Amino acid sequence: MSVAELVVRLPDWVAGLLHGLPERLPRQEDRLGVALELARQNVCRGSGGPFGAAVFDASGRLVSAGVNLVVRVGSSILHAEMVALALAQRRLGCHDLSAAAGAPYELCSSTEPCAMCLGAVPWSGVARLVCAARDEDSRAVGFDEGAKPSDWVGALADRGIAVVRDLRREEGAAILREYAAAGGPIYNPGARPRR
Repeated sequence: MSVAELVVRLPDWVAGLLHGLPERLPRQEDRLGVALELARQNVCRGSGGPFGAAVFDASGRLVSAGVNLVVRVGSSILHAEMVALALAQRRLGCHDLSAAAGAPYELCSSTEPCAMCLGAVPWSGVARLVCAARDEDSRAVGFDEGAKPSDWVGALADRGIAVVRDLRREEGAAILREYAAAGGPIYNPGARPRR
């Protein structure tokens, strides 16, 4: 049996999009705007699902970006947040971003995290999570976000992670609706019953 390798490669258009950004984005709305534009372009260019994420350092400098690559690469773990976190950790050479130079780090996401991505947030070492669309916006178009604690925001706060919700929510929800209306694949729709 040979050893398989998973290579995470962002679509080529991402580099061009990020190249035009200012060196620092001091406003939270602008940092979240990067995640939203990643999601929008992922849909428009047909390169993946309607989700984008980005990690920023304390000065507002972009560390990494992620887009949803689930269908494109054929891996259920390649959600935008997971990709952005993994690339930030790789770039900084540290699995715990709270211990890396430039901390505290912020994860901006076009949509609130699903159950998997929510589990990764505290382990990643980010100090803040900023979200546009809500979980229910994603579920409304058919995505299964998994079982999450009802007070997941409080659970993250208990771990010292601030959560900002509903910033540019309608913009994030519109991207989800546009994707669904265009016939984008809704993978893992709804909970499957036990057999």
